[in-house]
Amino acid sequence: MYKKIIVSLSLSHGIGDRAIDAARKLKDEGGEIIAVHAIEPVQDSVRAYLPDDVIADAQKRAETELADRVGSAADIKSVLLQGHSGRAITDYAEKVGADCIIVGSHKPGLSDHFLGSTASRIVRHAPCSVHVLR
Repeated sequence: MYKKIIVSLSLSHGIGDRAIDAARKLKDEGGEIIAVHAIEPVQDSVRAYLPDDVIADAQKRAETELADRVGSAADIKSVLLQGHSGRAITDYAEKVGADCIIVGSHKPGLSDHFLGSTASRIVRHAPCSVHVLR
């Protein structure tokens, strides 16, 4: 059904296995699955008080956690993005020519229009189809 699927993985929430299973079911033969996680850059006002090695260590930990979430799955590529999650994921989807994004949604408030803020942003701005998992 889809040739290039992006699976948005939050390292603090647990929809990873369901999202990856859904991606495998939606993927065309010969298609590609890319698991992504976005980390926001540290604000300059905070960065001034943090040693560079602390920030580098945090990024390395995120890379390791993402790789652990994907596991040894040879059919999934993992990519760590920089920036606000909703924007970073939609920009990356456009850059790589993705035709589907799978994203999870938590139990949000009314202000998020019944989706989480990241899922809501992706649904509104994605250049491709979006599957939202609850």
